[in-house]
Amino acid sequence: MRIIAGEFRGRKLLGPEGLTTRPITDRVKESLFAALHFRMPEARVADLFCGTGSLGLEALSRGAEHAWFAERDASALTQLGRNIEALGVQDRATVWRGDIVARLGDWLAGLPEELDVAFLDPPFALARDWPSDEVERQLFAPLAENLAADGLLVYRTPRDVEVEAIGPFATVKRKVYGVNALHFMEAAG
Repeated sequence: MRIIAGEFRGRKLLGPEGLTTRPITDRVKESLFAALHFRMPEARVADLFCGTGSLGLEALSRGAEHAWFAERDASALTQLGRNIEALGVQDRATVWRGDIVARLGDWLAGLPEELDVAFLDPPFALARDWPSDEVERQLFAPLAENLAADGLLVYRTPRDVEVEAIGPFATVKRKVYGVNALHFMEAAG
C-alpha cells in the first residue's frame, strides 16, 4: 500500500497484519480520488472502518484539512497510528477507537464543523447485511446530519450489492472495479 498522489506521493503505508481488514487496491483508490479531485483541498474527511487509514491518509496527502479515522480492530489501529506518525500528520488526524455503528453519533456530535466527504468501508459481510433499522439510525442518520449540504458519502461494497438508497442517502453514481463497487451517495434534503 502506498500514497498515490499529493504531498506524500509514493510514501509506503504499513499494511494490515492478518486477515481482519481488506485493503483497497491502488487502482480502485486512484479512480476514487480522480472522481473526488476537486473536493479534496481543505476538505474535512471521515474514514470509517478505516483499517490502516489508506483513504483518509490519501485525502490528507491531497490537501484535506483534517481526517477522522474510525476503527475497532486493535492491530489495524496500531498500524494506523504508525502510518499517521510516519507521515507527520498527527495535528490533522483524529482517531476514534471502538464500535463504529454504536459510537458514531457521539463521535460526530463533537466535530467542530461538518464533513465534506465520508468514506464508509465496512467488512463485506456487514455490507451484505445492511440496511437494518439499527444501522440506518445509528450510522447513516448521524452521517447525514453531520455532512455538509454538498457533502458526499462514498460507500464500498461487494460488486453484487446494489444500493439505490439507504437511510437518508441515495446513490447518485455507482462504479464497479473487480470485486468492489463504489457507491457515491448524497443525503436527501
